[in-house]
Parts: sequence; structure tokens; C-alpha cells
Amino acid sequence: MAIEDTLDERRAGVVDPVTETDDGANLLSRIAAGNEAALTRFYRDYHGRVYAFALRRLGNPTDAAEVVNEVMMEVWRHAHRYEGRAKVQTWLLGICHHKVIDLMRRRGRHAGEALEEDLPDPQETSAVDALAGAQDAQMVRRCLDELSDAHRQVVHLAFFEELSYSEIATIVACPEGTVKTRMFHAKQKLKHCLAGLAAD
Repeated sequence: MAIEDTLDERRAGVVDPVTETDDGANLLSRIAAGNEAALTRFYRDYHGRVYAFALRRLGNPTDAAEVVNEVMMEVWRHAHRYEGRAKVQTWLLGICHHKVIDLMRRRGRHAGEALEEDLPDPQETSAVDALAGAQDAQMVRRCLDELSDAHRQVVHLAFFEELSYSEIATIVACPEGTVKTRMFHAKQKLKHCLAGLAAD
């Protein structure tokens, strides 16, 4: 059942009103109590970032939209599982991460790749250096598309979602050191790719 169908199935009775001041945690609490207006608002507030994250990983708008639907259905069914130990965004993108992997497995695609875990000096490559000189957004997109799924994922979460390494580790369910290693290699590959494009 699509999330839109779920939202159309209104229950009779008094509905606890949702206000513009309700944050994600409040909305999840109301969703857990069966408040569909809260789900509508939650969808409005968060579907864009879920879609962007899924699209960056899958590269297919139809697949990304399917993942958004699955994530929001999961929120509707299991909002009570949110315990407030992580940001709502971190919890939500963690669900999205697992839904993306599930879809990749259904499609017969690899969900990731083995990476070397030797961590270089994190000061050796800064986030700014990784994108320095990339004045053309199309160049950046092209280089991001050439990254592996694991590398592209951490770059998206760090640069576009502005999450910390510890938050990214929570989302992708791996040690923080692994996230740092992936980011280091991703930034190195971005620098080489952007330098090559600039030279051309």
C-alpha cells in the first residue's frame, strides 16, 4: 500500500491537532499514537532528504521514490521505536539505508564493497580540499557519480546532510573509523577526478 493511500484512510473521531512548532520527535510521538496528520506533516518535512539520499545511492528516480514510500510506511508502522537517542534525521536515514540495501538485493545489485581499513592522517585531506577548484557543479556531480556506492554515501551524508562521522556511522551501521576511512578515500578520488576534469 502506498503512503498516499495510507494518508487517505482517515479515522473517525477527534484528531490531536499538529502545529507548525511540532518538531520531528513530537511528530513521531504523535504518529506512534496513530495521528495521520502528524504523518502527513512528517512526510512533508522529511521526504525530500530521504529521496535525495536514496537517489544518490540508487541513481534511479523511480527506485528512489519507491524507497521513500517504504521508509514512510516503516515510520507509520514503527514510529514507537524511535527512542530519542539519535537525531530524527539520523534515525530516518538509517531506515533509508536499510531500505536501499534491500532494494539493491532485490535488483541483484551489490550494496557495497570491501574497503581497506588503514586510516591515514585525517588532516591530510580536508573537506574543503576535496571540492576545491570545482567551480562547475556538473563536474562535481560527474565525479560523485564515479565514486563507489560506499564512498558516495558518506560524502552525501557529510556534505549534503551535514552529519558528523558518528551520526553517519549510526546510519550505515559501521564503526566510526570505517566512516573516516571511506571519507578519506572518497575525498582522494574526488580530488583526482576534479583535477583531471579541470586539466581537460
